[in-house]
Amino acid sequence: MERAIERRAMRKVYLRLLPFMILTYLLCYVDRINVGFAALTMNKDIGLDPGVFGLAAGAFFWGYFLLEVPSNVILERIGARLWIARIMISWGILSGATAFAVGPISFTVLRFLLGLAEAGLYPGILLYATYWFPDRHRARIMAGLTLALPLAVAIGAPISTALFQLHGLLGLRSWQWMFIGEATPTVLIGFAVLIWVTDRPAQARWLALDERAWLVDAIEAENRRIEAHRKIGVLRSFWDPKVLLLTLNYFGIVTASLGLLIFLPQMIKQLGLTNMQVGWVTMVPYLCGSASMLVLGWLADSIGERRWLLFASCVLAAVGLVMAGETIGTWWCVVGMSLAAMGLYGTKGPFWAMPPMLLTGTAAATGIAWINSVGNLGGFVGPTVVGWARQGSGSFAGGLYALAAFAALSAVVAAVWLHIPRRVLAAAE
Repeated sequence: MERAIERRAMRKVYLRLLPFMILTYLLCYVDRINVGFAALTMNKDIGLDPGVFGLAAGAFFWGYFLLEVPSNVILERIGARLWIARIMISWGILSGATAFAVGPISFTVLRFLLGLAEAGLYPGILLYATYWFPDRHRARIMAGLTLALPLAVAIGAPISTALFQLHGLLGLRSWQWMFIGEATPTVLIGFAVLIWVTDRPAQARWLALDERAWLVDAIEAENRRIEAHRKIGVLRSFWDPKVLLLTLNYFGIVTASLGLLIFLPQMIKQLGLTNMQVGWVTMVPYLCGSASMLVLGWLADSIGERRWLLFASCVLAAVGLVMAGETIGTWWCVVGMSLAAMGLYGTKGPFWAMPPMLLTGTAAATGIAWINSVGNLGGFVGPTVVGWARQGSGSFAGGLYALAAFAALSAVVAAVWLHIPRRVLAAAE
């Protein structure tokens, strides 16, 4: 009887929440990756060299870092519906405003403000997922959510380059149309969030009474079991050794991932392709990443394993990045990038299922945000390292080797230190 209630309840939760979560984060990531495509023509128009572009593009992550934890605390207190809507509307407006950058300073300032506006979205959605999905569903749901990352590149790449065809319309340049065109849906969806999102299972009128009761009881029982073993408070969620190790692991992953992502269109452009062809070829690594993410997320829940799948994914990413560096400027580089994307995005399900194994309540809000905010400073480090390497040597190879080193660091952290017992699973069995 209880299993039947669970199946009914979780089917409704998946169908109502997962598409919304994927769409929200897909728009978020389209907004992050479009700057890489804008660079194909924007850099010359506003006077950005590779080094300055890497620094300016990475300024986003300093704004993101500053407000990530406060944003998640606010979401925990006032609810996801109001706060996620606020985030989306404000970031959409600022993303569209990037179309009117006129030089390095204005571009850097707008990127920083965009980071402030968007701060808290991803950890907020991750926290929101812990309200609705029991432990045995979490690797799949985290993988399903973060499927938006490679899909954003796969879908956003041809859309971004297609918007370049509007060059000259109303006196605007191609990259300006790209920023405006991709910001508009974000603002509209932000208003739709106010109607669609339900803050907590206890408020879900779209669940039957028995389904609602089962889900509330299941989530609360899991939290009690975790807290009975080791309750981590809000302050300790910042400096607990396991949280710090998760943060270090994620920093390496994000540095490698976003260092590759921001410069990927420019690397592929070296194959002698048109801007439109660059958009289509850029899809290939991230379609591979999408498949890897789904398979490893399902596998992590099916076999109950997180740590060693995380380790294997980081190793694959490092190997792919080295291969891309060795073959830069050839089609084999695309193969290396595809392997790297499979590794980097394959980490998402196993990794993000791990923090809720330690953290509950407000400590989960602060701890998840802390891991994500510090980790996302890699979004500044990665593009900066690749930009400096390109500026100094004339090749992207050195930057790719550096990114491989960060992926290897994450592999070491996972293998040596990230042993986190699944207390919920042990109790349930």
